[in-house]
Amino acid sequence: MMFLIIAMLLIPMDAEQTDHLKVYGLTYWVLSQGFNAEWLLNYRGGSFLLPELKGIKKEADERGILTISIDEDMVNNIYAVVERQNMERVRLEKAPKIAVYIPEFEGPWDDAVTLALEYAEIPYTRVWDEDILRGELSNYDWLHLHHEDFTGQYGKFYYHYANAKWYREEVQLNKRMAKRLGYKKVWEMKHEVARKIREFVGDGGFLFAMCSAPITLDIALAYYDVDIVPVQIDKDGIDREWWKKGNYKNTLFLKDINLIISLSIYEHSDVDITQFAAKRGEGSRFQIRTFMAKRDLIPAILTQNHRKQIKEFLGQDTGFKRSKLKDNIVILGDVPKTEEVKYLYGKFGKGSFSFLGGHDPEDYAHFVGDPPTYLEFYKNSPGYRLILNNVLLPAAEKRKLKT
Repeated sequence: MMFLIIAMLLIPMDAEQTDHLKVYGLTYWVLSQGFNAEWLLNYRGGSFLLPELKGIKKEADERGILTISIDEDMVNNIYAVVERQNMERVRLEKAPKIAVYIPEFEGPWDDAVTLALEYAEIPYTRVWDEDILRGELSNYDWLHLHHEDFTGQYGKFYYHYANAKWYREEVQLNKRMAKRLGYKKVWEMKHEVARKIREFVGDGGFLFAMCSAPITLDIALAYYDVDIVPVQIDKDGIDREWWKKGNYKNTLFLKDINLIISLSIYEHSDVDITQFAAKRGEGSRFQIRTFMAKRDLIPAILTQNHRKQIKEFLGQDTGFKRSKLKDNIVILGDVPKTEEVKYLYGKFGKGSFSFLGGHDPEDYAHFVGDPPTYLEFYKNSPGYRLILNNVLLPAAEKRKLKT
């Protein structure tokens, strides 16, 4: 492809932008072509500055993205504004290698992150238990966890869906995989996968997850190698002393977990806040916090948006109880004066993780069997922007991320 020089391209990310979600894919595409980009944190909703190349302008136009051609003086004026205010310039250097943990058999529900990646046209590779246990995560910069239950309880769907064809297929697939990999029980395999994911973060990886994955991941880490699976699922029952075997030194973000063992109760633990959120109703909102862009760089990146109040959306796990979080966790979004933390960030080893509660930012209560969300109708979704902020995080200049 031939690139010809024109003026610099400003991609505004405030209310004027015609398609916020496609912008992330365009920026990823620019990086994949070997060029750098700039993320102007807190400037017009977290705008992007792209190289002065005609090929990029053409690509933006084809994706339906609003761009503004600016000359050198205008660029310098923007830089001056950024320097004086609570804003920051972040150089984006490379297109991160993205992996999404997706089972070979997907249940009757969609996944917001894969919907976002596909709509934004950002490429990703599917990985599952065997890939992770073989050590293949070292090939990737960023990992998202599909709606997995790392406790080995198949999402606690047994009580309502034990006889459903899709549930039986999921169980059999996981059992075959565990047996092939040398595990007697599915939960043993899932616990080891959870440990490998924590190792990926510790080695410098970026982890993002939603809905049931964050809490069940930490449960598997806290109760590593402890049978907490009811007899109806794995035939041999729960470890009789499970309640005193939790080790929270192994967890990523939770300092305390009270497990819910009953299969008739959908939730895995008392960490989730779904019941509290549901009582507030469909019209409720959670709030995205504002960070000092020059000081709190990663939290600022993860919260770039054109709105600070975002409509609530439920999931198997809708959010996280504030009192359950470790002291080093940074709260990115919450419902003030309540126990609900919706969005959080933390560091572990050389890497970091961010977790967002809920299932789908544009579907208040997504049920099993509901149709997928079509992002063509939600191209300016502030909730989906939170997801895509995470995708570009590993592209940021490493020197700045370490400060």
